[in-house]
Amino acid sequence: MPHLTVRVLEPQLQGNETALIAALTEAVVAVYGEWARDVAVIHLDGVPAGRLGLRGKPADEAPPAIMFGIREAAFTRPDSSELIAKLVRTVTDAAADVLGAHLRDTITVELIAAPAGRTAVGGVIVDS
Repeated sequence: MPHLTVRVLEPQLQGNETALIAALTEAVVAVYGEWARDVAVIHLDGVPAGRLGLRGKPADEAPPAIMFGIREAAFTRPDSSELIAKLVRTVTDAAADVLGAHLRDTITVELIAAPAGRTAVGGVIVDS
């Protein structure tokens, strides 16, 4: 299951939640295929104004930080370089399309690998 957590300032996020969830889901589907639509999980974390700092000062606007939980096996596929690049590009584009193109070059995407057998749903370990 692709899991994305997006951390962004609340004022930037407010009113964009539905569009951002839809755009990120479409980005996941563009890479993985239609099957991923039903299992993609998007978690939006709005950071209150004054609680995120850049360059030693509270920020009025900040680029989103996106953590993308991905199966570790994706990094060992023969096409892993292309897959990873496409994931990062499509997720970045989706966030920039919704939150502002001026943020595109500063959006961070962190891919977090989950080894097989280290994810659980409903209290049961998922092996694949």
